Amino acid sequence: MLLTAALLLIAAAGIAKSGTFRARTNRYDNNEPRAWLENHPDPRRRRANAAQANSFEALPFLFAAALFALYGHADPAVVNGLLMAWVVLRAVYLWLYVNDRASLRSTVWFLAVLVNVALLFAPFYG
Repeated sequence: MLLTAALLLIAAAGIAKSGTFRARTNRYDNNEPRAWLENHPDPRRRRANAAQANSFEALPFLFAAALFALYGHADPAVVNGLLMAWVVLRAVYLWLYVNDRASLRSTVWFLAVLVNVALLFAPFYG
């Protein structure tokens, strides 16, 4: 599940850059990819890039919480269930971000943070 969580970053990057390598205008600029994405006229690409950046920020907390839970001998089924919930929430978050659903996106982001906190305290359940 940790690998799947990390692969969500690649999905966001793919959405941001897809179909632009052979485009006649606004071709992807690998020399300055951040500037290209920040200034791209398509807001969906800019939002996908922002979702990718946010995912990079969220991933360390998830990994640390998962490792702490496993180190603390949390029930592996609980850990796996929480990891699956996080992945689903973050996939929904990505979709909401790209499709400009800001309020709902923030709610889903907060739920994913709560899942992280639950994962962090998983060794103390039961």
